[in-house]
Amino acid sequence: MEAEEMDINPEEESLLGHSPPRRTKGGLKTMPFIIVNEAFERLASQGLMPNMILYLTRIYHFQTVTASSILFIWSALSNGLALFGAFLSDSYLGRFRVIFLGSFSSLLGMILLWLTAVVPQLQPLSCDQLKHKCSAPNGAQIIPLLSSFLLMSVGAGCIRPCSIAFGADQFDNKQNPNNERVLDTYFNWYYASTGISTVLAMTVIVYIQDHLGWSVGFGIPAILMVFSALMFLIGSSLYVKAKPSESLFTGFFQVLVAAFRKRGIQYPLDEEYKCYHRTRQSKLLSPTEEFRCLNKACVVQDPDTELTSDGLASNPWRLCSVEQLESLKALLKVIPMWSTGLVLIVTMDQGFLTLQANSMDRHLFSNFEIPAGSFSLFMIITLTIWVAFYDRVLAPLLARYTGNPQGLSPIVRMGMGLIMSFIAMVLAGVVESIRLKKAVEEGVEDDPDAVLDMSAMWLVPQTVCIGLAEALNAIGQIQFFYMLFPKSMSSVGVAMYTFGMALASLIGSLLVNIINSITSHGGKASWLANNLNEGHLDYYYWLLGFLNLINLFYFLFCCRFYKSHHNSNMLSKKVPEKESGYTPLPSA
Repeated sequence: MEAEEMDINPEEESLLGHSPPRRTKGGLKTMPFIIVNEAFERLASQGLMPNMILYLTRIYHFQTVTASSILFIWSALSNGLALFGAFLSDSYLGRFRVIFLGSFSSLLGMILLWLTAVVPQLQPLSCDQLKHKCSAPNGAQIIPLLSSFLLMSVGAGCIRPCSIAFGADQFDNKQNPNNERVLDTYFNWYYASTGISTVLAMTVIVYIQDHLGWSVGFGIPAILMVFSALMFLIGSSLYVKAKPSESLFTGFFQVLVAAFRKRGIQYPLDEEYKCYHRTRQSKLLSPTEEFRCLNKACVVQDPDTELTSDGLASNPWRLCSVEQLESLKALLKVIPMWSTGLVLIVTMDQGFLTLQANSMDRHLFSNFEIPAGSFSLFMIITLTIWVAFYDRVLAPLLARYTGNPQGLSPIVRMGMGLIMSFIAMVLAGVVESIRLKKAVEEGVEDDPDAVLDMSAMWLVPQTVCIGLAEALNAIGQIQFFYMLFPKSMSSVGVAMYTFGMALASLIGSLLVNIINSITSHGGKASWLANNLNEGHLDYYYWLLGFLNLINLFYFLFCCRFYKSHHNSNMLSKKVPEKESGYTPLPSA
């Protein structure tokens, strides 16, 4: 976008969907504040994650399994709280207040984390190199560390689900004929900024941590977060601040509560469709037979007490519309397919890659060494290249043969992603086996800090495969949800994937703890020992590969029995145009 376009003339006012007499807020002038807020938040938060396992094991002397579990839980909270942030903004506080709350919480968390690096009393004593003993952190040292993670999780949960929607509020104007093009431009700029932020976080921030130490490496993200919060607040007077409304997820809970409250009533006969509560714009006559136990939620027992004069439910926690019910059913029907992506996310979310890279030769050139925490960047680069290549080259080419404008169907792409995830774990197991063999050959199996004469570039193929797996499965899964859900549920697909990331992180934490407990039984060295050279991380990768293979068969099972979304039983009957009102339900 050229610099002279920043001066808004009448033609651009029309393009941006706001004219001075009618709309003085929102538009292009708000874009820098919103995008910079999100970009700096991601740059700060994602710059902390790659090297964090080194900080926890080296500075706080946590066991590898404990450090990995902490990071899994941190990731789970950050993703899981995104649902809470979305609910809070939609139903109570509005997006502006929630983003401000999240920015402030993230800032406090990063300052607290920085203090753990600069205040000696907040760290355990250094290890005794002669006796090979390290003092464990006490409660006064652990609490500030974990509190910083919690505050940053709250911040991420508030900012990330609201930022893109808040930006769309500034440009969305249905009266503007160019509304869709304006929004599309905004989304492109938004995703480009977050992509650049991720790349910078995994390179520049990680490099600073490696070469300038934790104090500077944690201080810079805190400073970036200060700028993020300030930029967002500076633009406060320019924003369109949409008022909160009822959340779609609230409607789901209302259906469940209403169905439970009415569990004792009789089901109406098929011809007594007037017993069901519908909105005036409804095209549904009665609910479908799937999940029939929920149908009682929209049964009208007494129209005089359960309905208002304008035909709305007087108590939505006791009576729901057929549309609300069918929206919940649409969500329930995709859960099996959604669950097939959990193992893949567990595969993606591995902190052990940093530990492996740290034990290998990371020199790309004689005078340049790739930071251990930057190897996840190969996954991001692969994902980005594949998405662009598929969208611009492969999809149009495949469309000629498949007849599908998308090239491959979402289900096919999901399956291909699961196959790539399995291949990635096979490659990871092979590479780790070679690395362990190399450690034995060099006689450094007892030295956890040894750097092997083996290039860390051996780790690149598995990260490339994981990047392809995410690009294929995650995007295919979200498109699958969009294909099945009604338009009113368009945001639920992303929310489900976010929740899946949270749940997968908890599963990953549970998995590593179970493996560590079983494999270290009887005093044996754990597969996930602190010293990777004494453990068997390759066995762990083989196990993940086996789980991915089982998950692939589970996916095929779901495809086998999945009912096509084209099935017309979603709308069992249409409302006769001249019929209205309700037939009283027979008493139970």
